[in-house]
Amino acid sequence: MLLDLKDIRKSFGEVTILDGVSLSLDRGETLALTGDSGSGKSTLLHIAGALEPFDTGEVLINGKALSGLGDAGRAEIRRDAIGLIFQQFNLIPSLDVAANIAFQARLAGREDKDWTAKLIERLGLSDHLGKYPEELSGGQQQRVAIGRALAGRPPLVLADEPTGNLDEATGDAVMDLLFELTETSGAGLLMVTHSPRLAARAGRRLHLRHGTLTE
Repeated sequence: MLLDLKDIRKSFGEVTILDGVSLSLDRGETLALTGDSGSGKSTLLHIAGALEPFDTGEVLINGKALSGLGDAGRAEIRRDAIGLIFQQFNLIPSLDVAANIAFQARLAGREDKDWTAKLIERLGLSDHLGKYPEELSGGQQQRVAIGRALAGRPPLVLADEPTGNLDEATGDAVMDLLFELTETSGAGLLMVTHSPRLAARAGRRLHLRHGTLTE
């Protein structure tokens, strides 16, 4: 199993956000997570991505448990096994498009220039490699973020509202690419979205409500 969350519980003060959440994801699967604003979707995704601690339960990524890892171990998991795509893009403003795309793959020591070239071509970024994030449209920045997440061929891709800052047409085009490229790379995709229409495109869908998951 690529990603396995077992009975995850998370509270902030007296407020329970996740109340015994379990889910699993394997390579090649796509899973959409929906829920109302404030339901804990992003918190769950961040826990799955070794970005946020949990109170009880266990998270396994490629069979490796997160609960026994310190900050360095979690950072290694993120570097080697996870591609992250955020709503706010989170590109590095001082790096051009080419360097932003290659950034995580180089950190992980898995830069594949042929694969990166294919990504750049498919993402329609060939004419923008020397530009900086501030010179790009929102849709172009999200394409760069997808390229960065996939350049190192991570087994697990996590996307947090990847079209939240885009208009519908641009968002649809970005999602077309995200689904296509994760399938090409053989990754598993867990996506948080507020859109039932986008969620319906995933192979599986789960809804988070009152801290628990339903089909």
